[in-house]
Amino acid sequence: MVAVSKGESQIRGEIQMSSYRVAQAGAAGAPFEIVEREVPEPGPGHVRIAVAACGICHSDAMFVQGELPGVRFPLVPGHEIAGRIDAVGEGTDSRWRVGDRVAVGWFGGSCGHCTPCRQGDFIVCPQLKVPGWAYDGGFAEMTVAPADALARIPDGLAAPDAGPMACAGVTTYNGLRRSSGRPGDLVAVLGLGGLGHLGVRYAVAMGFEVVAIARGADKGDFAKQLGAHHYIDSTARPGVAEALQSLGGARVVLATAANSSAITATVDGLTHRGELVVIGADSEPLGIFPTQLLMNARVVRGHPSGTAQDVQETMEFSVLHGIRPTIETMPLEHANEAYGRMLAGAARFRMVLTG
Repeated sequence: MVAVSKGESQIRGEIQMSSYRVAQAGAAGAPFEIVEREVPEPGPGHVRIAVAACGICHSDAMFVQGELPGVRFPLVPGHEIAGRIDAVGEGTDSRWRVGDRVAVGWFGGSCGHCTPCRQGDFIVCPQLKVPGWAYDGGFAEMTVAPADALARIPDGLAAPDAGPMACAGVTTYNGLRRSSGRPGDLVAVLGLGGLGHLGVRYAVAMGFEVVAIARGADKGDFAKQLGAHHYIDSTARPGVAEALQSLGGARVVLATAANSSAITATVDGLTHRGELVVIGADSEPLGIFPTQLLMNARVVRGHPSGTAQDVQETMEFSVLHGIRPTIETMPLEHANEAYGRMLAGAARFRMVLTG
């Protein structure tokens, strides 16, 4: 989030600066404070990124509150980063050069040698390097990231839109394209928030018959604006499962809502061999009985985010189909206000910090 007169087109390497600003939490649950730090130099296999925008994800709260093991304070969160490379470390892949527009998401690099990595399944690496956890995140004017975390931002996608694609976008996009759903299948998206509104748009673009599920009849018009073919008010009667079955049963339910009760209510709405893909995180257990799965051979699957390549493909698909996140932007110095709006659910639908 470098404030320069030439805007995002300015290559950071042209500017001589000895310090940069970050928004950091000094202790678990503490408010953000703007602090100046010395400009870091990228090491081997790393690049320095001049941050143009960084989305605020609900999972950032887990870091800020110190709820995850290994979180260190002071903490600079942010794993929906978009900007430009302004310095390249020694021995870094030559495909990455100063001036390249890049995004870094939940996947901030992997160890490269564990069993999942050796199998090519980098996103479930037990030593996954999440920005804001393994290293300073994007609530800053710059950050240093490993080269394997970089996704190239396509032309036509602005930085404030690209940032959320690196987590919210790739999670919903991957959750759908790697599901058992095929074009023409009935696919339901539970929740119409920061993840769900993108999930509906992606599902429509993939050729599914799309059902949006949310609380309240008032969200029906918005669901239709996103392209949903059907809308189910989860507070109405009959319940969600019955409503899905009246449409023939869902081949896939993409559960973006962080509400275990709401997720559980969709299970009986799945068709035979239907699949529940869970991407909304809740601390409460799912109340699913084995017979709900056994009798109709249903599947429940957790889905993580996606690799840097997945992020790049998400952005390319988004440009191709004109899909953008609905965002609200604030400057870095308003990090506390922006973070508070995210926590309160006041943003519609993704808060993004910019320069």
